[in-house]
Amino acid sequence: MDKERLATILKLLEENYKEAKTALVHNNPFELLIATILSAQCTDNQVNKVTPALFKKFPRPEDFAALSVEELGQHVKSCGFYKTKSKNIIATCDILVDKYNSKVPGDLESLMSLPGVGRKTANVVLSSAFGKPAIAVDTHVFRVSNRIGIANADDVFETEKQLMERIPKDKWSKAHHWLIYHGRQVCKARNPQCEKCFLLLYCNYGAEQHITKSEG
Repeated sequence: MDKERLATILKLLEENYKEAKTALVHNNPFELLIATILSAQCTDNQVNKVTPALFKKFPRPEDFAALSVEELGQHVKSCGFYKTKSKNIIATCDILVDKYNSKVPGDLESLMSLPGVGRKTANVVLSSAFGKPAIAVDTHVFRVSNRIGIANADDVFETEKQLMERIPKDKWSKAHHWLIYHGRQVCKARNPQCEKCFLLLYCNYGAEQHITKSEG
């Protein structure tokens, strides 16, 4: 993709999703870390239903570390895969207490060493909690970026690598949210609303499907 076309795509995304940010409600890096772990294969809306009461009752890593998997599981059961998530959250909080003075580390390598924290989760925390440039490739970012043609990759890691190479670094974090919003609102997995899409003229998928923009 040439730079001029990419610049136009990014400009249009920014114009349409100026207020884009993480949908996970949080007050600090710790809350975002736990919420992001819970969000795996679960909607952000469902996580947001669970976390206010959860963080009110257990505000610190020490509070989570003191729980059993069964105790925590009762609070997060509705987020799915709750036994695995509970086990990982407790183990992560043990490490935060013992190794990081109950603080969430602000670098990719340290975050990815925590149980239940993969590359996507780590990048979400770096970007939204610490304001560091990062691109977290979830299902929306992967689908949308490859459909449009910003990336051309078969896996999330290669997609992240290509996006970081092609998108200006100062736009990494914002572009991550723009692509998520576009995936949720327009470029859906099933029945993408191509005819109404403001990126149709610049989209590989739209061209391949011979889609034309609807009037109005």
